[in-house]
Amino acid sequence: MKIKNILTTGLMLLTMCVGFTACGYIEEDTTSQVTDDKLTDSEESLNYWVTGVYSKWVYDMFCWGYFPQVLELDADYITGPSWFFGALGSGNFQGETDAVDALWKGCYGLIERSNLAMRKIRVMQNVRDEVKNNAIGELKFHKAIAYFLLVRAYGPIPLVGEEENVTFDYNNNPRVPVVQVYDEIFRLLKDAAANMYTIDDKSFMAGHVSAGSAVGLLVKAYATAASAAMPVGTRITVLNGHPYRTSESGATTYEPLHTIPLEKTVVKGYENMNAAALYGEAVAWGKRLIEDGEFGKYELEPTFRELWSYDRRTAPEFMFCVYVPSGDAKFKSSVHTQYEGYFKAVGSPFIQGGGYLGCTRHWYALFDSKDSRIVDGVKHSWRNYYQEETNSGNVYPEGYDAKDPSGHYIHPELDPDVDWGHSYDEYHIAYTTKYADVLNNAIENADSPWPFLRLADVYLMYAEALNETGNLDGARLWLDKVFDRAHPDGVGTFDPLRGNSSTTYSRDLSTRDAMRTAIIEERAKELACEADRRWDLIRWGIYVDAMNKGFNLAEGYGTDDGGISKSRQAGKHELYPIPEQEININQAITGNNPGWR
Repeated sequence: MKIKNILTTGLMLLTMCVGFTACGYIEEDTTSQVTDDKLTDSEESLNYWVTGVYSKWVYDMFCWGYFPQVLELDADYITGPSWFFGALGSGNFQGETDAVDALWKGCYGLIERSNLAMRKIRVMQNVRDEVKNNAIGELKFHKAIAYFLLVRAYGPIPLVGEEENVTFDYNNNPRVPVVQVYDEIFRLLKDAAANMYTIDDKSFMAGHVSAGSAVGLLVKAYATAASAAMPVGTRITVLNGHPYRTSESGATTYEPLHTIPLEKTVVKGYENMNAAALYGEAVAWGKRLIEDGEFGKYELEPTFRELWSYDRRTAPEFMFCVYVPSGDAKFKSSVHTQYEGYFKAVGSPFIQGGGYLGCTRHWYALFDSKDSRIVDGVKHSWRNYYQEETNSGNVYPEGYDAKDPSGHYIHPELDPDVDWGHSYDEYHIAYTTKYADVLNNAIENADSPWPFLRLADVYLMYAEALNETGNLDGARLWLDKVFDRAHPDGVGTFDPLRGNSSTTYSRDLSTRDAMRTAIIEERAKELACEADRRWDLIRWGIYVDAMNKGFNLAEGYGTDDGGISKSRQAGKHELYPIPEQEININQAITGNNPGWR
C-alpha cells in the first residue's frame, strides 16, 4: 500500500468501525458497528484495521489544530504572536482545556482503537503469520508512543487492559505509578521490534513504522526515564536571554546570550528508578539499532535540504511521521499553516495567512553562521499579502545587505526593487522551513507530515546514554554526526548575540557535564519546531529554572520576543492537568495534578 493511500484507506475503515469519541475516558459509538460483510478474514481487511489506526492520529488529533500546539507551545525557545499562544503558551493550561484535553483524549482513543484492531486481527485465520505479526507489532508501537506522550505530560496515568480484554471497566481505572507506565512502554516496544518488518524487508511499506522505529523509540524512552531519574544537582548549562529592548531614542537591541548554569531538581515519579540501568538499556538497544544494523540499515540524510524535501519525506531517517493527504477536508493538519503560512496562489510570493510559530532570536543565536539549520532552515525573507500594495517585504534577522565577517551576504540575493525591512515585533521571529515543501502551498490544509521520531533524535539520545555511562568518545562520535551533517562547508563565525559564550564543538568536551550540555543544546538546534524542547527540559528537571531564569524573571521581565509569559511555578507546570471530564467519569481518579483544579 503506497503512502499516499494510507489515509484514504483509513477513512474507509473509520466510517465502518467502532468509533471512540472524547467523552470521558472513552465512549463507544454503537451506531457504527463493523459487520462481517464489511471486513472479512483477509489481508485486505487487516490492512484496513491497521491504516484505521494510522488515520486516528489525523482525525481526532491533528485535524482540529491542537497538534502539535499542545506539545510545542510551552518551551523557552518557541515564540509567536500572543493571541496564537494564548493561555496554553503562557502556562495557563486550564485556560485552553480543549487543547490540553485533546492530548489525553486523543492518545487514549488511539490506544483503544489499537486494542480493537488487535482483537480483530488476532482471530483471523486466512492471513499469513508474518503479516499478522507485523500488523500487531505496528499497533503495539502506536500504543507505546501514545503512553509515552501521556506519561511525559501527565505523570501517573491509567493503563488500559490487555488487548484481549473486551470487558475492561474504563470508568473505574486508577492511575498507576510512572515506573509501571514505562514498564508497559518497554514491553510493547520490545514485542513490536520482535515482530515487525525491518525497513530492508521486501514486505515493508514506506510510511509505516518498522522494527527500527520501535527500537528507536525504545532508546528514547529509556533515556527519557534515565535522565529524569538522575541525581538531584546534576549540572546542565543553557543559553538564553530576555528579548529585545527599545531605548528612549528608539534604538532596538538584543542582549547577548547569557550562560545559565542549572542544577537538576526532582522529577516526580522517577525518584526510585535506576538511572544507570536505564541508560545501560538505552546504550544496548542503541548499539543494536545504530551500530550493528540489526533492525535495518539507517543513516542520516546527507543534507538539511534533502532531509526536508518533498521527495524524501518517507526516507529511513523519518522513523515515525503522521502523514496527511493534500487538501483533504477531513484528514488534514495545520502544520504547514501554523509554521509556514499559506500563499495567495501557487507561485505567488505573498503569504495569505498563517505563519504563527517560530523560534526566538536567542535560539537563532545558538548557531554559527554556516550551520545549514539556519542558512537553509530559517526563513530569511518573506512577504505578506498586505505588502503587495507597498511593494515591501521582511528579512530576518537583519538587513538584507548585511554581511558576515567573511564578506558573504547573510541573506540570499533579493529583488532590489522591493523595500525590504526589519522590524521587532511578535511576527518577526525565526520561522522554520522544515514544513515548506508541500504539494500545494496555497491551501490551508497542505500535506506537511509531522515527525514524531527521527534518526537524528535517536543519535542524540544514544550519545546522551553513552555519555552518562562514561563513554565520552562514543558520545562525541554520534553528537558530531548530527553536527557535521549541518556543516557541509565547515564551521563559520558565531552570531554576535553570543558575546563571549561561544559553544563551538572545538571547545573542551572532556567532562560529562560539558558533554551533557552540548548534547541538550544540539537537540535544541536539530529538533527545533518538532515539539521536543519542553520535554527535554522537564525530563532533566530544569524546566522551571530554564523558563524563569532564561528570561530574567528575577529582574522583572519573564516574557519572550512575542510578549509570551515564560513565568512558571515549580510543582505545578511540570505536568498538565487531567481533563475535568475524565475526573468526573473515572471514579478511580479523585483529584488532579498539583496546582490544577
